[in-house]
Amino acid sequence: MTLLTDARPAAPPVPRPDGRRRALIWLLVFGFLAQVSARLWFARGRTGPAANPDETGYLVAARWLAGGPGGDLSGFTFYQGGYPLLLAPAYWFSRDPTTVYTIVMVINAVAGAALFPLGYAAARRLGLGPGAALPVSFGAALLPASAFFGAFALTDAVLPALVLGWLLALDRFARHGRVPDAVLASLAVAYASAVHTRGTVLLAVHLAALAALLVLRRGGRGAAAGLAVAAAGYALGAAGNALLRDALYPGGARDLGGVLADRLTTPDGQAWALSGAAGQVWYSIVSTWGLAGVGLAAVAAVLVRRRTPAPDRVTAAAALAAVCGVAYAASAALPDEHRVGNFAYGRYLACTATVFALVGAATLLRARPRRAAGAAAGAVALLAGTALWVGGYAGERLRTHAFIGFDFPEVMFLTRDRAALDLAEASLAAGALLAALAVLARLRRPAVLAGLALAATNLAALVFLFGPAPERVRPAPPLPGPAAGGVAADRSLHWAVTVRLRHPVWWTAVGSFDARRGRPPAPGVCTVVVPMPDGTAPARTWPTRPPGWRPLGSGSAHGIGWTSWHAPSCG
Repeated sequence: MTLLTDARPAAPPVPRPDGRRRALIWLLVFGFLAQVSARLWFARGRTGPAANPDETGYLVAARWLAGGPGGDLSGFTFYQGGYPLLLAPAYWFSRDPTTVYTIVMVINAVAGAALFPLGYAAARRLGLGPGAALPVSFGAALLPASAFFGAFALTDAVLPALVLGWLLALDRFARHGRVPDAVLASLAVAYASAVHTRGTVLLAVHLAALAALLVLRRGGRGAAAGLAVAAAGYALGAAGNALLRDALYPGGARDLGGVLADRLTTPDGQAWALSGAAGQVWYSIVSTWGLAGVGLAAVAAVLVRRRTPAPDRVTAAAALAAVCGVAYAASAALPDEHRVGNFAYGRYLACTATVFALVGAATLLRARPRRAAGAAAGAVALLAGTALWVGGYAGERLRTHAFIGFDFPEVMFLTRDRAALDLAEASLAAGALLAALAVLARLRRPAVLAGLALAATNLAALVFLFGPAPERVRPAPPLPGPAAGGVAADRSLHWAVTVRLRHPVWWTAVGSFDARRGRPPAPGVCTVVVPMPDGTAPARTWPTRPPGWRPLGSGSAHGIGWTSWHAPSCG
């Protein structure tokens, strides 16, 4: 992954004395632990899922994989099993929902911190010396694109490290043709395909890259082994996901196939998909303070340059195809939810943000001044072009559709506005930060200064997003009464209420029943939850209840009231 074929010559590698090698290893270890600690610090106030239904879907799947009760997630998006498999050990240590969630935050922190040693390896591959690679990779690993979403039980906590590890292994195989590198890359991308549909796009890119290497007659045995491992890994993941789907989605998962087909086959659908993809690229540049834009421009230049070696060309093509494929496919499959995030969204490309930020930083630090300035200018042009595209396509919808802060963490930091999206202000702020980083890259000890500035900016953004001192408050039990017996929710109850019950109700799967038809809950059900419209007394929320049932408590979620009832036979 050199990608900088016209860079200023790097110092020739010299054997490091054992003392320096040990010092480097300890710096990597301490840096990794610092990354873990920083992530845990920012997540210290998190005690339960907030980004629903996604977080709850993954947690319920992890509980089922660990041998605990599952739940009926029919009608929701299918949350694949790769990430829950990583979380399942949390349920081996505790059944308490708060403790389990805390363990999940630790798992996320370790997975996110892996970006530092992987980023160091990438920075060295990009031509930076050890003294430069350490601060740059440390700063890049703290980008909110991974650190912010790592404070939630979401696949975005693990995908960035998977993507970077996959590209490193693929690049090494493209250069040396060794079978272990091809197998490692295939294992990483096959697992990613079991984690999220974005991983399926990456798998397709990986297979195409291996096929291209076969055509180029580079590492034939390794390419064949990589193809076999990728196919077997995908088949294994698909089989596991099929079991999970049958267990947790008996009524079927949310079908986005019709939406995707319409987008791919109609002019309006293509306009939506392409504009949404442009919005994701815009967000990726903004969320990395412009560095991903420099990286995209540098990688594109390497791809089209005639004298680019074949290994660099394969790696560059794979990296760009991953960005374009994920952005386009994600935008094409998403329904119009009348939210601003439909037009500019960052989560789906967050898994590639660190990769291109590292390439961008290495370009500013190592490329000749003229080439670095050209890449920076290309980043600004791409930033402005995508912003104009999004603004022109979305128009007034950027102001009339719902603005959800969770969709725009970095933008809120740049604009200091938590209520609206200002494309121009966010673009100018990101451009200003990029200019500052470009200036630092030309000073004395540029890598140290750039790494420190990048880390400081990222930490400032995270402090802004999480707050300086979030309190850790243990949530109250969701339902009054003993944690025993079956629990059922009325089918007319809003999904936001039922989803909020599925993780904290740890002892049983939350079932359903139809209160309007007067049918009693299933045998063994001790607690039912029914809607409580505004102005309705709790005792009147379930007029068709069987004799002896009594209301125990009421609450609300997202402005929706509910009442829980308890069976007389359950004490």
